[in-house]
Amino acid sequence: MNTSQPKDVVRRYFDALAAGDQQAVEDSWAEDGSCWYAGELPISGLWQGREQVINGFLATAYAHLDPECEVGLRVTNLFGEGEQVFVEWDSWATGRTGRPYRQKNSGVFTVREGRITSMREYADTQHWYDALVAQAPTGRPAG
Repeated sequence: MNTSQPKDVVRRYFDALAAGDQQAVEDSWAEDGSCWYAGELPISGLWQGREQVINGFLATAYAHLDPECEVGLRVTNLFGEGEQVFVEWDSWATGRTGRPYRQKNSGVFTVREGRITSMREYADTQHWYDALVAQAPTGRPAG
């Protein structure tokens, strides 16, 4: 098996994320790699360059999670053609809000020369907000 094949590179990246292997996560990204996430969340937008992907996008996402609780992910589907790889995965955690986060994600990755050069991630941004950002409901109005 050639471990620089795009599907292998992306699979290794997800294995590193699941294991908390920060060095392998960083090594997965090209120096000029980019990450895009939809919506108007703290992680939304285009993150340009490995430094911003790791210390911006990923760090911001993890900052919303309770570090005392389990954080997990599981790839459920992965396929690719050429340098493009499509991945579906489940992720779960508890937010610093105390609320559960259970998400089904998908992403399109581009891999060149054994490193991820771009990722576009798609998920339920409303659930992300409700679980990880929103203030807890204060109760029902009287009436």
